[in-house]
Amino acid sequence: MTVPPSSAFDTAIRNPDNSAHLMVIKDVPRRVRIFSGDMLLADSRNALRVLEIGKSFYDPVIYVPESDLKARFGTIDKATHCPIKGNAGYVALEGVEIGWVYRTPIVMAERLEGHYAFWPEKVRVVEGD
Repeated sequence: MTVPPSSAFDTAIRNPDNSAHLMVIKDVPRRVRIFSGDMLLADSRNALRVLEIGKSFYDPVIYVPESDLKARFGTIDKATHCPIKGNAGYVALEGVEIGWVYRTPIVMAERLEGHYAFWPEKVRVVEGD
C-alpha cells in the first residue's frame, strides 16, 4: 500500500523499515468517558486519538492517561511489539483481557507513555459531555 503525499501526513510517525506504516497522534478536544457495561473505566479531558495505517487502515483508537482511570485493572502475562509504538502490556478487568498500555514506548511515540487503550468490542466510548 502506498500512502499518497499529503500535508495531513506531515506529522505522521513512520516505521523506519516501512514508510507505508504510519500513525498520527491527535489530542481529543472533548471529554471522553469509557464504560464496560455501566462501569465507568475512564473519564478524561486529556485523551489521545491514534490513527494508524499498516496492513490496512485501522479503526481509530482512543488512549487515556493512567491518571484518568476510574477502575482497577489487573495485568496479563502477554506482550506485543509495534515498530512505531514499542512494547505493549495487556490489562484485564475482573480477569478478562480488556485493553493494553504502553509503559515505555519508543521515543517517537512517547506521547503514548502510560496511556491505556481498550478493545472496542469490550467497551463503550462516549465523546462529549
